[in-house]
Amino acid sequence: MSLLDIADVSVRFQTRGKPPVVALDDVSLTVRPDTFSVIVGPSGCGKSTLLRLVAGLERPDDGRITLGGRPIDGPSRERGMVFQSYTLFPWLTVRENVMFGPKLDGMSRAARTAIADELIEAVHLTGFGDAYPTELSGGMRQRVALARALANDPRILLMDEPFGALDSQTRQVMQELLLEIWQRRRKTVLFITHDIDEAILLGDEVHVMSARPGRIRSSMVIDLPRPRGIDALTTGDFMGWKKRILGLMHAEAVRVAGG
Repeated sequence: MSLLDIADVSVRFQTRGKPPVVALDDVSLTVRPDTFSVIVGPSGCGKSTLLRLVAGLERPDDGRITLGGRPIDGPSRERGMVFQSYTLFPWLTVRENVMFGPKLDGMSRAARTAIADELIEAVHLTGFGDAYPTELSGGMRQRVALARALANDPRILLMDEPFGALDSQTRQVMQELLLEIWQRRRKTVLFITHDIDEAILLGDEVHVMSARPGRIRSSMVIDLPRPRGIDALTTGDFMGWKKRILGLMHAEAVRVAGG
C-alpha cells in the first residue's frame, strides 16, 4: 500500500538555441505511509526537481504523480515543504510563523495557539515563541520551519536538504531532533540529501539517483533497528550500508567521467 506514487516521470528544460536538457528520465518510485524515504544523489542529478514536482511547484513533461491515488496538480497543504533556506516570515514571531497555516485555514486563535505552542515545545524552542527569526541561530530557524510545516498536519512532509547549510555539529543535533519527532508522530517523509551518512541514519528506504539525467539507480530498505541515534553511525551494519551506497555513487561518477 503506497501513499505517494511517482510513475515514469521525465522533465526536460528548454534552452535557447540548444537541445533540451533532460533533468529527470523515466523516474518511478513509491513511498509507503508512515515511512521515512530518502533520495540521495550527486549535485545536479535532479533530486530537488523531483521534490518540487511532488510539492506541485513544477509539472513533469511525462509521467504521473499521485498522492493517495489523486493526481498532484499544484501546491497543497497536504504536502508540507521544508527548504534548505529557512523561508520564515521575518516580521512574524516564532509562534506567529508556526500559526500561519492554521490561521489561513480559519482555525480559532485559541486552537492555533495551542498547536503552535505544542510544536514549539516539540522542536525544543520553549521560551522562544515571542522571538523573531533574526534573533535565532540557523539551527533554531530550521526548527521553526519544521514546526510550521507540521502545523498544517500534512499527509507527507517534503524536505529538500534542510540541514545542508548548517555546521556539522548543529546538523547532527537537527538529525536527532527530526528522528525524535518522526518516531513520535510517524509522519510520512520524503527527504532529499547528498549526504550518505544522513540518508542511512534517517531512512527506512534510500533511493540512489544517477547523475544527470536523473534516474533511480537503486532502491534499498535500510534494516537498521529503530529508534536510531548518532551512535548508529559507528556500527558495522551502518558501515556496510555506507560501503554499498558509496560503491553505487562511485560507479556513477566513473561512468560520467568516462572512466
